[in-house]
Amino acid sequence: MHTKNSARPERRPLPAILSLLLLLSLVLAGCGGVDTVDESADSSPSADEQFPAKVLSGPVDGHTEITIKDEPARIVSLSPTATEMLWEIGAGDQVVAVDDQSDYPKDVPTTKLSGYQPNVEAVLNYEPDLVVAADDTGDLVANLEKARVPTLLLPAAEDLDETYSQMERLGAATGHSDEAKQDVTDMREDIDQALADAPDAKGLTYFHELTPDLYSASSSTFIGEVYGLFGLTNIADKSKVKDDYPKLSREYVVQADPDLVFLADSQCCDVSVAEVEKRPGWEQVAAVDDDQVHVVDEDVASRWGPRVVDFVQQVSDILAERETALGGASG
Repeated sequence: MHTKNSARPERRPLPAILSLLLLLSLVLAGCGGVDTVDESADSSPSADEQFPAKVLSGPVDGHTEITIKDEPARIVSLSPTATEMLWEIGAGDQVVAVDDQSDYPKDVPTTKLSGYQPNVEAVLNYEPDLVVAADDTGDLVANLEKARVPTLLLPAAEDLDETYSQMERLGAATGHSDEAKQDVTDMREDIDQALADAPDAKGLTYFHELTPDLYSASSSTFIGEVYGLFGLTNIADKSKVKDDYPKLSREYVVQADPDLVFLADSQCCDVSVAEVEKRPGWEQVAAVDDDQVHVVDEDVASRWGPRVVDFVQQVSDILAERETALGGASG
C-alpha cells in the first residue's frame, strides 16, 4: 500500500523550505491525538448516511467543529501532506486542484495555488465544496466561510497519533471513513514491524540536516519524534538555540560528534555524502569516519502523512545496515 515514489520529486527551492520551517514552528506546538469518529455509527454506512458530517478542524488546543453537509465532489488541497492523505484514503477522484508544492502521488492536479500565501479568489475559481489546508494563513477560513465553503485545517502533526487522527478526520470529511480506518490500521502495523526489525539504537546520536546552512529539527518536531521511536538521541536538543528548527554551527555539530547524519537537503540543494565528508573538521565526526552519512527523501521526511511508513522503514534499514557494517557496535 505504501509504495515509494518511482519518480524523483520536484526540486523545492531553498526559500520554500525555510517557509515550511516557519509554518511548522507556528503550528506544531498544539498538536496531539484526538478521537474524531463517532463509534455509535454503523460500521459500514453508505455515503449518504455519512453526511452531514461533523469533523474537528485545527490543532487540539484550539480546534473547532465544522459541518460538511454533503459528500464533497470538488476538493481543493493547499497542503502537500493533505494531498497525499486524500489519495491514500481513496478520495483522489474528488480533488480538482492541489497547491504548487503537492507533487505526490504522480499526476496530482498541481496548480499555482499557494498554501503559504493562499489567494481566496484563486481558490474559489475552482468552485470547491471543501478546502483542506495546513494553516489558517491570511484568514483563509473566514474568507472561505463568506463564500459558504468549509475549510478543514490539518496542521503539522507533532506525533503519529495526530497523523492517525488527521487521516480519520479526512476520511469522515470526504465519505471515506472505512478506508481511512483501514489505512491507519495498516500504517500502525507497518511501523510496528519496522521498529521490531531495527536493532537497538539507544545511546546512538544523530544529526538531521534540513539545509546546507545546518538548520536541523529538534525532538519536539514530527521528524524528531520519528527518530525517537528508535531510541536515537538528537544532538540539536542541547543547542543553545531554543527553537523547534534550530540553526546549528559547524563547530557545534563537530563537537557533538553524531554517530549518524541524515541529509534531507540533497534534492533541494544538491548536498551529497561526498560533499559532507569534505567539510572542514568533519573528518573527525564519528558518522563520517564510520560511513554513516545517509541521504533521506526530504519530502517523505517532512510530511506527516501516509508515507511516514517509508521514512520509518528507511531509518530501520539504515540502522540494520550500520549494525552489520560495524559488527554490532553501538554508541
